[in-house]
Amino acid sequence: MAGTTRVHVVSDVHGNSEALARAGDGADALICLGDLVLFLDYADHSRGIFPDLFGVENADRIVELRTARRFDEARALGRELWAGLDREQLIEGAVRRQYAAMFAAFPSPTYATYGNVDVPALWPEYADRPGVTVLDGQRTEIGGRVFGFVGGGLPSPMRTPYEVDAEEYAAKVEALGEVDVLCSHIPPEVPELCYDTVARRFERGSEALLSAIRRTRPRYALFGHVHQPLARRMRIGATECVNVGHFASTGRPWAMEW
Repeated sequence: MAGTTRVHVVSDVHGNSEALARAGDGADALICLGDLVLFLDYADHSRGIFPDLFGVENADRIVELRTARRFDEARALGRELWAGLDREQLIEGAVRRQYAAMFAAFPSPTYATYGNVDVPALWPEYADRPGVTVLDGQRTEIGGRVFGFVGGGLPSPMRTPYEVDAEEYAAKVEALGEVDVLCSHIPPEVPELCYDTVARRFERGSEALLSAIRRTRPRYALFGHVHQPLARRMRIGATECVNVGHFASTGRPWAMEW
C-alpha cells in the first residue's frame, strides 16, 4: 500500500453484523480480534443463543449467578436446562448461523483471529473467501508494518469454547518473534487492563503477552475481551497498549494510521 495506511480494528463483535459490515469503511484493512459469537448478552438478556433456547427468565437467572461468582450454581442450572437436549447439535447450528452472517459482513481485506467464545473448528468453512485471512500464532505485513496475532483465551471459570493452557498460549506468543503490532484477544496481565468495572471482576490476562511486550517492545499491543476496562490504554515502556473497545455495543472500530 503506497502513501498513508489506515487500519480499523474491532473486537468482541458478538453478533453485531450490521455494524461489522461498515467497520472497514475508509480503511485499507480491517483487523478483527475475535469473539464473533453471541451466546448471551449481559446488557440485554433477550439476545443470544441462550435466551433463544431457554427464554429471558433463565437468562436473567444465569447472569445473576455468574455475576455473583456462583459458578457452580450456574453450571448446575445449565445442566438442568440442557437435560434431554442435544446440546452440541443445537449450539453448533446456532453458531453456524451467526458465523454465516459475520463472515459475510467482513470487508476485503480482513485479518482475523479467534476470541475465547469462538469455535475455531468451524471457521474454515466461512473464512474460505477472498480477502479474509485467519491468523493465530502467526504474523503478516500490512502497509510495511509487521502484525502478529494470538487468538483465544486462557482457562477461566466460565469455561468458554476456545481456552488453551498457559504453555500453549505462551508458545503462540513466542512464535511471533519481534513485531510492530501485537494483536491478541485477551490483554496482557496488567490489573488496570484486566478489570471489568461493570462485571466487577478481573478477566484473565496473559503473562506471556506482558513478557513479550517488555522484551520485544512493539509499537502497539491491541486487544479486547474486557468490555468495560478500568483503563482502556496505557504505555508499557515503548509500547502503547490499547483495548480497541466492545464493538457489539459501540459499533465503532478503533483506527490507526501511519
